[in-house]
Amino acid sequence: MVCNRCIMVVQNELDKLGIKAKSVTLGEAILEKELTAEEKKQLEGSLNSLGFEIIDDKKSRIIEKIKKTIIEYVRGGNDAPKNKLSDVLSKELHHDYNYLSNLFSDVEGTTIEKYFIAQKIERVKELLVYDELSLSEIADQLNYSSVAYLSNQFKKVTGLTPSHFKQIGEEKRKPLDKV
Repeated sequence: MVCNRCIMVVQNELDKLGIKAKSVTLGEAILEKELTAEEKKQLEGSLNSLGFEIIDDKKSRIIEKIKKTIIEYVRGGNDAPKNKLSDVLSKELHHDYNYLSNLFSDVEGTTIEKYFIAQKIERVKELLVYDELSLSEIADQLNYSSVAYLSNQFKKVTGLTPSHFKQIGEEKRKPLDKV
């Protein structure tokens, strides 16, 4: 689950099936009780039909927590601490960053850094489409060292300058779960 709408959809499916959840957050649903095999099968089928999957193994849960932490870090804007991402991930997931980095690369086929950049660029696209902040304000909010660095990274990832992207609008945005 990577957005508030995803949380709502999962909560609705749990409610439909009569499954009580203590909490449903980005990437995680904590249930009040262990599911029976039949309940788990029903839930899995219901969620799969909506494009979700149940993640049961430890490594996959760690990967999902890495993604969730990165998304929250990127979306935190100026409220987010200006700590290095590696420090944030290590502290949040209680693992050495090298372990997390190697695990992420092995499972996802990309690096944490590339995933982080992709999330930042998607956030830049979103903020450009909203047209409420200048490029300088966006660069500041996403902790870029300069507008030029943001622009260069944006062009490298998208093939477009931020101003050209702004002109063509939202059709170039990807849903967060497709990044």
